[in-house]
Amino acid sequence: MRSLIPLLFVLAGCQSLQSSDNFLGVVTPYRIEIVQGNVVTKEQAELIKPGMSRAQVRDILGSPLLTDTFHADRWDYVFTIRRQGAEPQRRSVVALFDGETLKSIDTGGELPAEREFVASIDTFKTKRNAPPLALSEEQVKALPVPAKPPAPEAAASAVVPTRTYPPLEPR
Repeated sequence: MRSLIPLLFVLAGCQSLQSSDNFLGVVTPYRIEIVQGNVVTKEQAELIKPGMSRAQVRDILGSPLLTDTFHADRWDYVFTIRRQGAEPQRRSVVALFDGETLKSIDTGGELPAEREFVASIDTFKTKRNAPPLALSEEQVKALPVPAKPPAPEAAASAVVPTRTYPPLEPR
């Protein structure tokens, strides 16, 4: 009976660890990122117009995730992502063809812009401050003046060693 009580506490502790996402509030188990399909953004969908060929649609959206031999005039672009720290996402875009030309495209609702999509899967907790990619007028004026190149006659008078190479084919 005495050995049964500690065993019950251990089993109760194991059950509580399985139900939570972390161990004692410190260790979080790793969950694999699962990304499937093609990301179709609002900018890509706006480029697609009825009357385009299959090759043009493939150039813009990529190869479809699903093509069916029984529905040869339908391409399905399905995208799913499950990433730790971000909401799972699932989108479906259907392109319908009439022979070799696009008849219509169904985006299944509003697609995110590329920046919105990247922001939705960004799991960095701190705000990242990227440095500016252009210099201000003050920063340009503070740059050192580059050295002047040598005069043209000085460059012409400099002796350049000539290289000799063995022949490619025997004589």
